[in-house]
Amino acid sequence: MDETARKKLLEEYAASRSQELREKIILEYAPLVKLVAGRLSMYLGYNVEYEDLVSYGIFGLIDAIDKFDHMKEIKFETYASLRIRGAILDQIRKMDWIPRTIRQRQKKIDSVMKEIEQEKGRAATDEEIAQGLGISQDEFLDWQSQMKVTGVISLNEFMEQGSDVSQEYGRGTTARFDSPEENIEKKELSKMLAKALELLTEKEQKVITLYYFEELTLKEISNVLEVSESRISQLHTRALQKMKTQMGSYMDVLHNV
Repeated sequence: MDETARKKLLEEYAASRSQELREKIILEYAPLVKLVAGRLSMYLGYNVEYEDLVSYGIFGLIDAIDKFDHMKEIKFETYASLRIRGAILDQIRKMDWIPRTIRQRQKKIDSVMKEIEQEKGRAATDEEIAQGLGISQDEFLDWQSQMKVTGVISLNEFMEQGSDVSQEYGRGTTARFDSPEENIEKKELSKMLAKALELLTEKEQKVITLYYFEELTLKEISNVLEVSESRISQLHTRALQKMKTQMGSYMDVLHNV
């Protein structure tokens, strides 16, 4: 179904609230749920089944279908993506399955990385971080594989703060143009992102680029780089930790790419 047909389908449903049309829309946009669930699975690793994420996302899609106002100048796909992501993260939050020990380890890693970087004026190496934590490099690798779970926390915060799209939709804005201040901020963000990428190894740069900008899935990146999915997940976690020191609060931009 092309974009015009999908738009017409949404308009017809808005007018009739037909259960049959609603089911058609759900089937039409089911691939969008799978896409959002697949991207979130990178953060959650193997801690939550992909199929479960999809099922949580379906509720978000249904919510988007019922609440979408086609009279406002925003694509349904954009609005639905936010609702789908929000539904998945809300369910994850309710499950509260992130162990306290993992949260504590993340704080320790962040603290040690910050100390090393302030002392040496550069990004901390894995060896230095492990030494600062008083653990072996193998144990640190195990910690890193667990840390990807905490990525959902920052995603939750991002959703709660709201993105430009969701705020724009709520205001009923029909058009949006960047102010001079926003243009300056975008330029600053581009510089910070470039500097943050310089902190990464070549392989880490490839993972970030393929995942956030080429929108490949974990499995697809694994095939491209010819390494295991668990290794890609590990590289992704390590890259985000390094970039966080450079970008700070600007890290939110990656969650909205």
